[in-house]
Amino acid sequence: MKSVNLPYSPRIDQLRWFAATLVFLFHFELKWRSLGGVGIDSPWAGIINEGHTGVALFFTLSGFLFMRIAQFQQQIAYAPFVRNRLLRIAPLYLTVFLLALSLTRDEFKPQDIFYLLTANLGDSPTSRSVVTGAVWCIPLEFMFYLAFPWLSRFALERGMRYLLQLLGLMLVFKLMLYRESAHSTMMYFSTFVGRFDQFVMGMLAAMLYQRHLDWLRRWAGWLLVPAFALAVCASALQAHVAPFNVAPNAPFWISWSMMESLVWAGAILAWVGWCGQLPAWLERVLVHGGKISFSFYLLHMGVIQMLAQKFGMQHWTGIGWLDSVLVMSLVYALVWAVATLCYHTIEEPFLRLRGSYGAVRL
Repeated sequence: MKSVNLPYSPRIDQLRWFAATLVFLFHFELKWRSLGGVGIDSPWAGIINEGHTGVALFFTLSGFLFMRIAQFQQQIAYAPFVRNRLLRIAPLYLTVFLLALSLTRDEFKPQDIFYLLTANLGDSPTSRSVVTGAVWCIPLEFMFYLAFPWLSRFALERGMRYLLQLLGLMLVFKLMLYRESAHSTMMYFSTFVGRFDQFVMGMLAAMLYQRHLDWLRRWAGWLLVPAFALAVCASALQAHVAPFNVAPNAPFWISWSMMESLVWAGAILAWVGWCGQLPAWLERVLVHGGKISFSFYLLHMGVIQMLAQKFGMQHWTGIGWLDSVLVMSLVYALVWAVATLCYHTIEEPFLRLRGSYGAVRL
């Protein structure tokens, strides 16, 4: 769905597709391995078996996109901005939250309703099943939305130095809290202290994009392979040094979210700045993937879990890696179909109600 506040860039949608696909591959690999299938053990496959990095790409891309909007509009009206954000995420988020409440009806407590605002914390109903567990990052994203109009104003007034100061302050906070948490890795993975810097890094990338646009348009094509190769290497490093959910207090995670988003910021700059073209059919497919990426992200684990419970391990060819690829392709196609249906049924009608929010300076 095109924004009414910024000229449309298909590259943004394509990156959304890529981020959602990484998360899908991560969860599919975990489930396939749990069923006895062939897993991927090499750290060099970290982009897949540590595919949660797609969430970091989402956060960084959000900061980039909204800062680009602020640069284009130069002034953000707070109430219309928040209204647009609610129209974007609330209908589907509430739907999945209600699924979680229905699923856990026997354990329901009235105060569980407040987990709407904090699904990434505590014993949220959405976290009691893998089917609805993916929504943990949505309250964080909305928290960043609430702060963004102020952040963008200060960044436009003070320049990149202000965002660099925020990143430095976040690093101090990470260091302060590291030894105070028994599970610091999860703290950095799923809370404000571990994710806000990724949103800010995206904003910083947008300011660099505007400042060096002409240079990027000339050289982005040459930067594409190195930028995405660096993302693969960064994921391999994380898989080798501190795999997700293995070490509860890995010092590596203190700086990892910042390094992770820095790498993705480079990939965003290279991809968005690239003036080349993919084959027309592929452009359309990837843009559609980005359009449905929110539904794809929130619903993919439900489809994976349902199929795993119904059919279990499949041995179609007897060749482990080939069976993995075939089953993964089929599951991916089914998730794609469900996400497309969900987008047109739940998301799109509300998205059409969005309006402009570049009206009054805060």
